[in-house]
Amino acid sequence: MDFITIILIAVGLASDAFFVAMTKGMVIKSTVKHGLIIAILFGGFQAIMTILGWILGIPLETFVSTLAPWIAFILISAVGIKMIYESFSDDKDDNNNFYLNEIFILAIATSIDAFVVGISFALLKTPILEPFIIIGFMAFALSFIGVYLGKKLGHLFGQEIEILGGVILIGIGLYLLIM
Repeated sequence: MDFITIILIAVGLASDAFFVAMTKGMVIKSTVKHGLIIAILFGGFQAIMTILGWILGIPLETFVSTLAPWIAFILISAVGIKMIYESFSDDKDDNNNFYLNEIFILAIATSIDAFVVGISFALLKTPILEPFIIIGFMAFALSFIGVYLGKKLGHLFGQEIEILGGVILIGIGLYLLIM
């Protein structure tokens, strides 16, 4: 597989991570540290899931390709629903909204498609080192940029941004389910 194809695959894989990271950037009081944590987890999970798909791919292909959209939908939508619920909560003492366990769930949900791509690489007998590096780096970079853009956009909407963020996450989950 040529370099340009791998880059295009990496951008495609990282697009949902970018939008989810942007949504989180909108609702958390994000710092560079938060952006790096999100980017490292999203990029790391994308890279690891690509390798796992490549290693485990052929025997699990049918099972994973059938359930992957549903798993991503459930995980991302659950976080979106939680964000909407918390926006109506009277307890606003937690001004940060940065929960590491939530970021882990989102990192897993946005990287399930990388597992399926890893399966494809195995079926095509593609060496995995170059895709592993490119996919991980692209998800890292676009996630970091997404948090930054989300922080800039979040200030435009004020307090209601948490509701909007939850709705966007649910929309991303639906999109992953139907695409």
